[in-house]
Amino acid sequence: MAEYVLFTESTTDLSVELVKELGIEVLPMRFTLDGTEYNNYPDNRELSAHDFYDKLRAGGMSTTSQINQAAFEEAFTPVLEAGKDILYLSFSSGLSGTFQSARLAAEELAEKYPQRTVRVLDTLQASMGEGLAVYYAATMKNEGKSLEEVADWFEANKMRVCAWFTVDDLMFLKRGGRLGGGAAVVGTLLGIKPILHVDDEGHLIAMEKVRGRRASLDGLVKHFADSDVPASEQVVFVSHGDCLEDCEYVARRCKELGAKRVCISTIGPVIGAHSGPGTVALFFLASKR
Repeated sequence: MAEYVLFTESTTDLSVELVKELGIEVLPMRFTLDGTEYNNYPDNRELSAHDFYDKLRAGGMSTTSQINQAAFEEAFTPVLEAGKDILYLSFSSGLSGTFQSARLAAEELAEKYPQRTVRVLDTLQASMGEGLAVYYAATMKNEGKSLEEVADWFEANKMRVCAWFTVDDLMFLKRGGRLGGGAAVVGTLLGIKPILHVDDEGHLIAMEKVRGRRASLDGLVKHFADSDVPASEQVVFVSHGDCLEDCEYVARRCKELGAKRVCISTIGPVIGAHSGPGTVALFFLASKR
């Protein structure tokens, strides 16, 4: 079996500890905040997540950019030259052009290294939903499964990864074009908190509206409780936009329901630029999204 390296990008929002545990390579995506460009590494070495969200709270504006084809080729080439293959799990093609850039790079490199394999797969997920898909793939790799075995399992099971979000500030959804201006203002005045879902095409869509923060957090937990996969078999990921206490509440509720493992991490600047401070997201498995 050929040796291979599992790559993904920083939109997985995996903690440094999980990245080390899984033994994966994480490519940084870029974001711009108030005119300054940063790389988003898992360790937030260029700008901490807390400082990023504080700047957003103060009215700062952030935009993001995808990883381009040249960056992928630069990252992949040394691995191929070392005689190893590559499995790349990408940020949702429904939210970014990163998947297409990776695929173009793979096609280019296939001509230069015909004896090597570069497999690029679309998670159709974001944040730790993408991270949960990577977690399962990396676990299989570390158990000795081949690139082909992991890729085949992934394609057969990626639509089982469920992602549910709630946000604290509707204006960030308005900025991202996911909520009308009038609805954002009225919703804010009424204390409306939407519960959002990543659909089968990898898009983020609003599914429910509840009144009050605690109700929205409980709504996330209810979706986990309703999963047809037993909680005792579940690895659950919970991510947050600089609101650790709320994240820990959701994590604690999932543990009380019997989750096998619960991992917490911060939503990084690339995702957080669109969801805003106060976002809480929950990820788990079910028979379908």
